[in-house]
Amino acid sequence: MRSCVDGMLWGQYSSRSRALIAVLVGLTWSACGGSDALDSDDQTMLELRLNAEEGDVRAQFNLGVMYSNGEGVPQDYAEALRWFRLAAEQGVAEAQFNLGLMHSKGEGVPRDNAKAVRWIRLAAEQGVARAQVLLGLMHSRGEGVPRDHAEALRWFRLAAETGMAEAQSSLGMMYYLGQGVPQDNAEAVRWYRLAAEQGDEGSQIVLGTIYRLGYRDVPQDYFEALRWYRLAAEQGNADSQNQVGLMYFNGQGVPQDYIEALRWFRLAAEQGLAEAQAKLGMMHFTGQGRSQDYVTAHMWLNLAATQASENRDQFVRDRDQIAAEMAPAQLIEAQNRAREWRRKTWAEIRGESE
Repeated sequence: MRSCVDGMLWGQYSSRSRALIAVLVGLTWSACGGSDALDSDDQTMLELRLNAEEGDVRAQFNLGVMYSNGEGVPQDYAEALRWFRLAAEQGVAEAQFNLGLMHSKGEGVPRDNAKAVRWIRLAAEQGVARAQVLLGLMHSRGEGVPRDHAEALRWFRLAAETGMAEAQSSLGMMYYLGQGVPQDNAEAVRWYRLAAEQGDEGSQIVLGTIYRLGYRDVPQDYFEALRWYRLAAEQGNADSQNQVGLMYFNGQGVPQDYIEALRWFRLAAEQGLAEAQAKLGMMHFTGQGRSQDYVTAHMWLNLAATQASENRDQFVRDRDQIAAEMAPAQLIEAQNRAREWRRKTWAEIRGESE
């Protein structure tokens, strides 16, 4: 595989030039060395461009990265595309991948999945795992190539065997759905587990769901389900936080604990998940895990009831039940708190400061 030039070509630069280029571009190369200080960014850029114009693939690739990301230069996809193409045509695998990615996104060039596949395949054949995963996805979706699950599976497996979590998760999905391979839950769980153990949130959620419900030859296991949901919840996934809350609430895989359930419901509710807001509201209403608080209960049920949800009608009924037991002043306070919560949430989404 040739994702960068070899050490001998890199060695033609002075130690000062090596340091300048490595620092400016912010990339780590196996042959990069030296510790001399920068003279000036302009001089560095001039050296880099001169070397690129003379055909140096490292400089061409670095310029592509800089223009693509707007690092040290104004972002310019057309210019990035030009430099990536020059490096890609010399066989630089990462340049081939980036060039294919730009064709697939339509960055600096009209979107063209067929051209994207051509360049991504070249990178994938050199062993670039990200290219292998993307090529697998394009085969599975029929983007730029005819849909071919068997071919998708082949590319996913190649990347998965390098330890790439995204590829392992995709391979698990193929076994789970029986796409390109006979359906095999045990093999699906094996690949999902490898990805989940690397922190892949999606795989953690899938494993939690498989073990919570039990599926075909995978027995129901609440303890194992809670383990995987908790890992995803700790990464901030609101649905998983809600599931952990439900499992503590129901005593599934763990002793029943309303206080812990309340904590997880609140985390999900603060992210706007209607189901968690409703559950949190009802716990305040019934006094489970804390003392009764009709104002807070109404606030959360009101927030849940204003969202599009398959359980919206039930949320409205629960909110109105609570309202019937509240004094007018309490109801006004609850409504004001709901409005303030929405205002603060929208301000955070827009990046506004208080």
